[in-house]
Amino acid sequence: MKRTRVSDNKKKIGRPPTGVGTLVGQRWRDDQLEQIDRWAGKQDDTPGRSEAIRRLVELGLKAKK
Repeated sequence: MKRTRVSDNKKKIGRPPTGVGTLVGQRWRDDQLEQIDRWAGKQDDTPGRSEAIRRLVELGLKAKK
């Protein structure tokens, strides 16, 4: 009988890796995070904070001056 290690059976937490892109870490002020969370809460699918930030950046990049 094959022995399995506990770590082999753990489900990974978070977004699945895509193999594409660069990881960018940032620090956010509490008031900024509150605004992001409020915006995310108003969306139909209620995205998590990381996805909300991605969407807001996309919207900002598409906005006309």
